[in-house]
Amino acid sequence: MLFRRRKPDGLFERVRTYLWPRRSFSRSFQYLSKRILRLKATPHAVAAGVAAGVFASFFPVGFHFVIAFVLCWVIAGNLVAAALGAVFFGNPLTFPLLWGASWETGKLILHDRLPAHGPPAHLGEMLHNLSFAQLWKPVLEPMLIGAVPLGLMFGLLFYAITRWGMNAFREQRRKRLAERASRHGQSSHPGGTVGSAAR
Repeated sequence: MLFRRRKPDGLFERVRTYLWPRRSFSRSFQYLSKRILRLKATPHAVAAGVAAGVFASFFPVGFHFVIAFVLCWVIAGNLVAAALGAVFFGNPLTFPLLWGASWETGKLILHDRLPAHGPPAHLGEMLHNLSFAQLWKPVLEPMLIGAVPLGLMFGLLFYAITRWGMNAFREQRRKRLAERASRHGQSSHPGGTVGSAAR
């Protein structure tokens, strides 16, 4: 394949790039936003896909991609936009914030406040043993319940932003194409610039 690296990146380099892009975060943001805006789908489908990806990012790993794709199917969203939205909003840098917010929101909804000294006793041991039965009540149930209102709020926000951006981007592109066609028509017309210059 043309432009492929002679020496493929190792596991450490791939993880480092995922956590900290080779390009700056602003350039990575511009790249992802342009990928989203240039998708060949209706503004609703793209915006709904991004919203599904954002909504699903509040759920624990193992749930969010499945939730994003199922939600995309339900609301007629674009699957590629959902994947890009999930990568854009949910990444290793934001996951601790998103999941922490989901957990705290779920605890408030369940009226089960954390003790003053911090997380529940033996939480580290439960995470280490990965016992679903032990993790459900103190960790997973609050996270799943808290993820719903936060995901809805941010999903609707990003739906509105993405749909507005899609409409603005396509309107600007339509105007550029119309201006280019107009200039091309004037230059090729017998009475236009080229015809006058030939005389």
